[in-house]
Amino acid sequence: MQHWKRTTEIANRLFDQGELVDARELYLQALALAQVLFERWHDADEAVAVCVIAHHNLADLHLRLNQPQESAEYLCAIHQRLLQAMQDQRLTPALREAALRHSGKTYTELLNFISEYGQYPRTERLLHSHGPQPAVLAGQESAGSSAHQYGIR
Repeated sequence: MQHWKRTTEIANRLFDQGELVDARELYLQALALAQVLFERWHDADEAVAVCVIAHHNLADLHLRLNQPQESAEYLCAIHQRLLQAMQDQRLTPALREAALRHSGKTYTELLNFISEYGQYPRTERLLHSHGPQPAVLAGQESAGSSAHQYGIR
């Protein structure tokens, strides 16, 4: 997890300096690390959070590049991953529960993105193919924040 954190911190500095190509390369490395650690990290909540952050940082970067469709792809990818993880019986209960908790945030961020940038093919397919989202059904978050950054850099 320390390698992921260092990689993300360097990418964040590059992002802040406007070095977006280099930042993207490091964000992609951080995403690959997060995906490898997803089922292996001892703290399920931290593993899910790191994966969400990695996807959302890339979504932020693509918005900065004026590429909202690519941003939508990353936001949808993590939300879909969490929906699948919640139902994957081979995963530990702690990881499935962490996926449920974090799916409220990914759902809210998707709704916020759509309200600002509109629908894209993947957002439409994802949100309309699953019906009500599990986090909403569980009484967790709903859309309401108008934050423009999706990553927790």
